[in-house]
Order: sequence, then structure tokens, then C-alpha cells
Amino acid sequence: MDVPMAAEISRKSTALTASAPIAVIDALPPSYRDETREQYQTYADNPIFSVAESPVSTFSIDVDTGSYANVRRFLNSGQLPPKDAVRLEELVNYFPYAYPLPQGDSPFGISTEMAVTPWNQQTRLLRIAIKASERSVEQLPPANLVFLVDVSGSMQRREGLPMVQGTLKLLVDQLRAQDRVSLVTYADESRVVLESTPGSDKMKIRAAIDQLTAGGSTAGESGIELAYQQAQQHLIDGGINRILLATDGDFNVGVSDFDSLKRLAGDKRKSGVSLTTLGFGVDNYNERLMEQLADVGNGNYAYIDNLREARKVLVDQLGSTLATVASDVKLQVEFNPAEVREYRLLGYENRALKREDFSNDKVDAGDIGAGHTVTALYEIVPVGGKGWLEPLRYQQRVQPVSQNAEVAWLRIRYKAPGEATSHLLERPVTGGEAKPILAASTDLRFSAALAAFAQQLKDGLYIGDFTLAQSIELARSARGEDRFGLRGEFIQLAEIAQSLQNSASTPARVQQ
Repeated sequence: MDVPMAAEISRKSTALTASAPIAVIDALPPSYRDETREQYQTYADNPIFSVAESPVSTFSIDVDTGSYANVRRFLNSGQLPPKDAVRLEELVNYFPYAYPLPQGDSPFGISTEMAVTPWNQQTRLLRIAIKASERSVEQLPPANLVFLVDVSGSMQRREGLPMVQGTLKLLVDQLRAQDRVSLVTYADESRVVLESTPGSDKMKIRAAIDQLTAGGSTAGESGIELAYQQAQQHLIDGGINRILLATDGDFNVGVSDFDSLKRLAGDKRKSGVSLTTLGFGVDNYNERLMEQLADVGNGNYAYIDNLREARKVLVDQLGSTLATVASDVKLQVEFNPAEVREYRLLGYENRALKREDFSNDKVDAGDIGAGHTVTALYEIVPVGGKGWLEPLRYQQRVQPVSQNAEVAWLRIRYKAPGEATSHLLERPVTGGEAKPILAASTDLRFSAALAAFAQQLKDGLYIGDFTLAQSIELARSARGEDRFGLRGEFIQLAEIAQSLQNSASTPARVQQ
């Protein structure tokens, strides 16, 4: 990496977050990835489907955002992220959007929009948008929270326990008198550091957090068991009952295998206590475990790389982090073969469901918190357009019916909190003349830029020669009001990724 480029990357990183400065090692490519200790789940991209053969797409919604913050952490340290760390839907869903609010008794609003795909003029980008009802902190039901903190030796670093302590104290500032908090820790063994305490006693709660120190091995399973015991002991009927697990996920004592820990969280969710995971740390971070524990624990997953992110998750978006407005939310899209030839779902690879799972209320799915926005993107090939699949010789060819015909039929199933039977919402997705991407809404343009960026960080199989520079320009056109500066931050991150990709193609210099 040449000196001017390194200086530019360092300048942008410092402007974004107070993370460690970038170390420039000329003997290694700037995009060098240390993938040996951090653990990520590998998912193949969703396949392309022919509507004539497979007209129905079914998946569970996902409101996790940890992948975006984790990708940011890599870029701010001067590295491209591991491909498996990039989950497209979590990058897209990290950002708030101005989607329509719910009408009537529905817990969320639903809207759709379609435009020409920015990276493929032959296809269309279909966006399905969901917006949950808003709730202020004052409107939330009483909360019974258990802070479950990893104080093992691997957390003895700036990005570990000190960051956890700062994060939890931000949440303490939001507590009300009707809320209660317990503090459980685990290292060589687990213990209750603070019995259930009213949220009004903030000094006592902060003091318990401040006295935590790190050291020892990681008996995570016993910590989870003890945290659920605490939560159940002080269960609030009709309230929020949730464990917030703060760890790097590096369990090494007791039950530590992936499947057993998932089964434990899955069994415990039946008690009415949900599990949110907050990821911390570097080098040995087990993102695979953190993301899937939250999924099976009926919670959400966030990665905390700085206190600004902690404030976003536990202050600005506290209602959506803690309060569930709809559970087991499933989406099913049936494409009209007279209008759509092929399709692919962008992201949600770890949320795919069988078609028959949609109507089976025993199949677990994702939850939506108060104020959450959820975005799903499909890339579709209109009938008559050039697709990815070779046409079949014996298949009957169909012509488009009209420009305003139904492109698809959208079904959404959800359960009200605490209910066992789901409700069904249905609506058509109509077409119309495909508008250019720059004529689409600001929110569709920005989510398209994020979707392109995520694919460019992975394998870019389906985006042709669409470049990071084009993704950046598309995002710039859709920056909008940007009240919290999040879209501007993404543009800077994409510029860093562009610099790292460009420098990766230049042979590294070995200092003499």
C-alpha cells in the first residue's frame, strides 16, 4: 500500500469511530484476512429459480444487524471482511427507512416497489417493505432484564469487557422504576453478581457493572442456565423478559459445541424468556454462535464495535431491541408465470423455509420489534426478458398479460405476542412500466446500493461488471436527510473497501 492511500484510509477510519489505528504492513496485501480464529457460518447464495418450475419462495424475516457493524470493524482496521461475515439482509436492514406505518389492527405496514436493477438492465429489483408500529420507551411494558456477561480471559482487552461495561451503562440510563435488572457473570464458573434490582436504583446497578474484572476460562453454558433461572424467578407476566448476553462467543468449558448450545437456547425460549446476543471482541470472535443463538432464542443479534453502535442499539432503538410486536413472522411470495420468468432472493440464506412450513405454526421464525423496518429484495426476470437460465425446449412460452398485471401474490403470517395461532395477511404485487433506478424512491436506491455492496464483498456472481464506484454513486444519490449520519458513514466505508480492493490488485512491497 502506498503512503497517500494509507493516510486516506486512516483519515476516514478515524472520522467514523474511535477504533484502533490501522497498521500498515507492506509485506502483506492490504486486504489480508485473518480467518483462522474467528468463526463464521458458510451459506451458499440463494439459487436462481424458474417460475414455471418453482413459483413459490418462502422465508422467515430477519432483523439482525450484527453483520453490518462487524463488516465496519474490519474495514476500519484496514482489512476486507471474510466473505462469510457478509450477510446481505443484515447490511440492508441496519438502516432505518421511511416505510408506511401500519393501518388498522395490523402490527406492521406493508409496501412494495419495483425498478430496473442497477447492475442488470434485463432484470427488475422488487422490494418488499415492512414497518412495525412504533413505541416509545415510556410505552414499553415493564421489563425483567438479565445482563449475562462473559468475564473470561478472552474479554480482557479494550474491545471486550471495558466496551461491555460502557454499553450496559448506556442501557441503565434508560431504565424505569418498574423495570428490574439482574447481573450474571461467567468465567471458570457462573455467579449472580447482582440480584434483581429496580431500575430506579441506577447507582447500585452501575456499581455492580463497574466492579467486573476479566480472567479465567469460559463456562458459557452454565452462565446461560443461571441467567434463565434468574429471568424465570422474576418473570413479569405480560412484560418484557429478556437476557442480554454480552460475549465474544468463545465458550471452552462445559457444553461448548455449537448444536448443544443452540438446543439449550431453543428449549429455554419456551419459558417465555427471550435471548438477545451482543457481540464484542476481535481475533477469536465466534459470530456463527452469536447470530444463531439469537435466532433460536427469539431475540436479535447485534455486534458492538464502538459506543456509538451501543447507543444506536440500546438507546435510540431500545423499543425495537426489547419489545416484540409480532413473532414467528414468515413471508411467502408466489410469482405469476405470465409476468415473471425467473427470480432470486437477495440474502436470507439462513432463513429459508420449506413451502409447507409457511402454514405450520409449530415452525419457528423471526420476530419483529417495535419500530423495526424489514426489507426483502428479489431480482426478477420479466417474461420476454433475458434471464440466467437457458430456455427449455418443450416448455410452453408465455407472453406478458399487461403492464399492470399482478407480478406476484404476497402472503405474510405472524403471531401476536404470546399467541400460538398465526394470522394471515395477503396482497397482490402489481407491476407497471419498469422505472429506472434513479427514478425510484430514495429508500429503494439506497437498499439497492447496499445489496450491490454486499455482493461485491462476497463473490459478485450475479452483478456483472457493476463496480464499487457505481455502488458508491448510487448510495450518494440516496443519502437523503440522514439524520443520524448512518448513510454518510456507509459511503465512507464503501470508499475504504474500494481502496482496499484496488490496492489488493497491486503486488505488495517487502520492506528491506
